[in-house]
Amino acid sequence: MKRRQFLQWSGAGLMVGALGSQILRAAPLPVPHPGMAGKTVDEAWFRASRRYAELPFGRIAYVERGAGPAAVFLHGAPLNGFQWRGALERLAAHRRCIAPDLMGLGYSEAPEHQSLAAEAQAAMLASLLDSLSVESADIVASDCGSAVAQLFLARYPSRVRSLLLTNGDVEIDSPPAGVKPVIEMSRAGTLADATARWLTDTALARSTFGAAVYVRPAGLTADAIAYYVTPLVSSPLRRAQYHAFHLALDPNPLAGIEAALKQSRVPVRMVWGASDTIFKPSDADYLDHVFPQSRGVRYVPEGKLFFQEEFPEVIAEEAKRLWGLA
Repeated sequence: MKRRQFLQWSGAGLMVGALGSQILRAAPLPVPHPGMAGKTVDEAWFRASRRYAELPFGRIAYVERGAGPAAVFLHGAPLNGFQWRGALERLAAHRRCIAPDLMGLGYSEAPEHQSLAAEAQAAMLASLLDSLSVESADIVASDCGSAVAQLFLARYPSRVRSLLLTNGDVEIDSPPAGVKPVIEMSRAGTLADATARWLTDTALARSTFGAAVYVRPAGLTADAIAYYVTPLVSSPLRRAQYHAFHLALDPNPLAGIEAALKQSRVPVRMVWGASDTIFKPSDADYLDHVFPQSRGVRYVPEGKLFFQEEFPEVIAEEAKRLWGLA
């Protein structure tokens, strides 16, 4: 039954989104920015560029590119900062781009009893920014990273200049129904084993997980799978933390946050993959109504949950507009 539930989640069907935006065709990943001296932000660059900050929360992994005002990119699960490689490539000419790995995911190393809940992730982010001498930042977020972004805004409002939110948790839909089978697998202790199979069966990774969250699952390369999955299953502790991360998604980490968001004066823009079967377009509409300084919603009709990897030019375009650069 648990295996069937996993495949059901990973192979979730397409929800058609004909929502008034021009349909965007998937573009090759990534296209080097002319100011980047030919250094493409790929798996090899990420691996070589990874740094660590020694914090009270553990040894936190991050990559950094560019200069100027800081922009922070918060990833989803089971991904890490590599999710934002295309956006970093396009935005490093305009911002000091920082992509950390959340505790329990990616290459961050948290101690055994460290909380992995979204509230703790927000506190970790504040500590990381302190260590990097960053007073405030533009935040771009996806999936569970969006929950961290909202909690960070509520707790540290003066440290956020703007929010660009893509498909992710909102108070009225957290955790979403599509994630609950994954939470149950974590509770049963089977999620790490199921995920580890992707390392030796690329076709399985693409036909289940990939088909659920990408327009072009064939673009999920063996290198990308390895970069995402390897740290999650690298030790008994990391496997346990991978489960603990998902268990911390329930109960709703955003319960009661709406009142704080309604007080925010930060400019916010939503960019939403309308073919996502996990987070609905109505979730973006909800955020549009909650934030007083909302700059509206852009729907990407073809986009699924992790469209940010396949349409980095959309993220870059919307970020620059929100930041007053376009």
